[in-house]
Amino acid sequence: MFPVRQQQNRQNSDSVEDKKSMDHQKRIDKSVSFVAVNIAVLTVSDSRRLTDDKSGDLLAGRVAEDGHHLADRRVVTDDFDAINAVVSEWVETDTIDVVIATGGTGLTGRDGTPEAFRSIFEKEIEGFGEIFRYISFQKIGTSTIQSRAVAGVAGGTYLFALPGSPSACRDAWDEIFRYQLDVRHRPCNFVEIMPRLSESATVRRGG
Repeated sequence: MFPVRQQQNRQNSDSVEDKKSMDHQKRIDKSVSFVAVNIAVLTVSDSRRLTDDKSGDLLAGRVAEDGHHLADRRVVTDDFDAINAVVSEWVETDTIDVVIATGGTGLTGRDGTPEAFRSIFEKEIEGFGEIFRYISFQKIGTSTIQSRAVAGVAGGTYLFALPGSPSACRDAWDEIFRYQLDVRHRPCNFVEIMPRLSESATVRRGG
């Protein structure tokens, strides 16, 4: 590709991103006070440690940059029971509002994060995976079909499972979490309904 055409493509891409950002900003109601959310980050990997966890670092950085609180951060192996144990513990922790996991959402035999998360869900947020793959499709095309990103609610806590790449985590935060975890976002967002998340769970347990 000729350099001039490359530059034009970059400019067009930047223009689209700027327009999307402006559209999102128009949905922020500045008359409402920002509310910081307590977020735990879990990296699922057989090889990574906290010292070389680029995806976890990116998410932790975004949490702080956008004014939220990093409530906890851990790394576990691609193991159903290990994932289930940590996420279940966090769901029972009153000081954690949101859990974001990265890794283990692919198709290999060791990828079991969606199964572990779904074993905990009280309700699944189907639209999260749909929107994430829509965003990813614009970046990597049909390769996004291998992503099994999922989300749900359990014990009044939001649970999100993302692919393990830093780019996937970046897309999820910059295009979804930044706005849905902002109580000022209109017409609706995840934060404003947090106090009501446990209503259905209480009814089921009581009924």
